[in-house]
Amino acid sequence: MNALHIHAGPAALRHLRAHGLQPGDVGVVPGAAGGPKGLILGPLDRFLFGEWLPRATRELHLVGASIGAWRMATACLNDPVRAFQRLERDYIAQHYELAPGQKRPSARQVSDTFGRSLADFYGGRVAEVLHHPRWRLHLLTSRGRHVLGREGPWRTPLGYAGAFATNALRRRAMGAWLERVVFSSAGAELPFATHDYRSRQVPLTEANFMAALQASCSIPFVLQAVHGIPGAPPGAYWDGGITDYHLHLAYRPALGLVLYPHFQRQVVPGWLDKALKWRHAASPFLDHTVVLAPNPAWVARLPHGKLPDRTDFTRYGNDLAGRMAVWRSAVSASQQLADEWAAWLERPDPARVLPL
Repeated sequence: MNALHIHAGPAALRHLRAHGLQPGDVGVVPGAAGGPKGLILGPLDRFLFGEWLPRATRELHLVGASIGAWRMATACLNDPVRAFQRLERDYIAQHYELAPGQKRPSARQVSDTFGRSLADFYGGRVAEVLHHPRWRLHLLTSRGRHVLGREGPWRTPLGYAGAFATNALRRRAMGAWLERVVFSSAGAELPFATHDYRSRQVPLTEANFMAALQASCSIPFVLQAVHGIPGAPPGAYWDGGITDYHLHLAYRPALGLVLYPHFQRQVVPGWLDKALKWRHAASPFLDHTVVLAPNPAWVARLPHGKLPDRTDFTRYGNDLAGRMAVWRSAVSASQQLADEWAAWLERPDPARVLPL
């Protein structure tokens, strides 16, 4: 059974069928939010950033939200293969001890622990990320406005209820509650247009890198919002996946193809769109995009018939060894995704490429 499905928007499909794919064809690599699901992309990340993409000489834009932000920042480190191996180990080993009767850790406990892990992971190495010779990093966050401008026991639930209601009517209207704030490498222009949603760009610096990355990963009600990010407008900053769950963005065609290692074919616009199936179809935004996604039938053979996800924390509770074993099994199996993609690049088979 093939583990990998290759999907492409119309322009990308024409290119792959006529020319295959070279590293210099790629101008953007997105990294989606999705928590532990992103673990299965580790072998692909190591191949792409450690071996294949460095063969080109052009500028490359890396765009990430939540775990995708962590992945894209890791790609910018020296020796990215070793860095991705550590990310995988650290993510799988994360654990929040539960007191008797406690079903889940507090948001403060998770935020404090996660903040320490980021400081340990990137400590002394932020300059490597910010000054990569060719790769430009863009970290997406969601900044609360009005009621959501500060986190609070009544403000946060009320604000997200309002965001949910307005988003159901019109995605762009959710900008009254939450705006997209992108922290970008110094001098880097955004690789996507922002007419689709309320947005602003902030320079990514050594002073704000840790806070911006933690904010991009701060799932509402699971982690605390991040406040007081240096160089950014005041407010409460949450997970970039709230506004841009799978980075369904208006990528600029002039930059070339968008190569998107993803954990599913559908590129869902925002976190609150997960239940709105009519927003899961590809749009012209993705015309130049190539999505590398696992075959659903292959996923069904993984432990519990699914990708690792956040429900596993509850499923296993304090059984750290049990959860780690299941996640390691899934990650080990996902080497097949990278192997199949490397083989396709060597001998492109147009029949393997499906419309997005």
